[in-house]
Amino acid sequence: MSCLNGTDCREPAKRRAALAVLALMLAIFLLLSVWSFLPSRGQAIPDAIQYGGVDAVEGKRVFQAYNCMGCHTIVGNGAYLGPDLTRIHATAGAAWLAAFLPSAGGWPTSAAVRVQLQNPAVREDAGTADLQAYLQRHPGAAERLEQRGGQHTLMPNLPLDAREVTALIAFLKYTSTLHTEGWPPKPREDRRIPAGLTGQMPVAGQAAATIAPAAAPTATAATQAQDPVARGRQLVADLGCVACHATDQKRTVGPGWGGVSGHEVQLADGTTVTADEAYLVRSIRQPDAQIVAGYPPHVMPPYDALIDEADMQAIVAYLRSL
Repeated sequence: MSCLNGTDCREPAKRRAALAVLALMLAIFLLLSVWSFLPSRGQAIPDAIQYGGVDAVEGKRVFQAYNCMGCHTIVGNGAYLGPDLTRIHATAGAAWLAAFLPSAGGWPTSAAVRVQLQNPAVREDAGTADLQAYLQRHPGAAERLEQRGGQHTLMPNLPLDAREVTALIAFLKYTSTLHTEGWPPKPREDRRIPAGLTGQMPVAGQAAATIAPAAAPTATAATQAQDPVARGRQLVADLGCVACHATDQKRTVGPGWGGVSGHEVQLADGTTVTADEAYLVRSIRQPDAQIVAGYPPHVMPPYDALIDEADMQAIVAYLRSL
């Protein structure tokens, strides 16, 4: 129909209908926007996730500063040279991460993880100080310790200090709590072993050590039994000590060991002490008894319950050799 001036009289009605549709779409958009930010969704918030007194926001800054996404994928973003880290805290736990991150060039051993469980922050996060209970809660750590513990990695040792390690664990704890809609996908388990490879590769869920034949005692093991320096070198590697201490005079998380034995050490209280055998033993068994100047307290866990007298003498012999 046409109006008197020749225009379509239905035009105002069409405009009103179009505006009503736009208003409805806008209302739906606003409703969905508000709903997506409601606390009831239960999504984790980074500044609300903490580990060791550090929140995940600071950890994300450390993660970005070291360009970790240049090798790793996290929450669907990043590269694929290294493993996906989205749920590494949930699968491997804080104790394994605390043992690995300061010295990422080598996979941590079970002794190194046991030491980390003495740390109050790690123990609180893990909910236990017992290694076996921890490994039951974190099967990813059990698998890594069993199949790779003590071996070399392709990852470089990063110059992370103690706070940066704590911050990274906080960030990885945050990503483990995210609802990622099934990401990363789980690989399909295939238990079939190609012909000719039996005995050379582990079946899914089976440790490699159960397939490989038991190794005969080597001359190296016999040498370590006789040489306390060699025994001490192996002990500090197994206990994860080299994750925080350099064998030269380089400062890392803790003081370097090079040339310290028999020399004067400046303490945080302004006094000096000679690094004799008694000092070295006390520093290992009760590390907070005499803090070296320039280092914070409560970083190194006490090793008193982990090292017997014979092993302590071997470690001291090794430190003296440096």
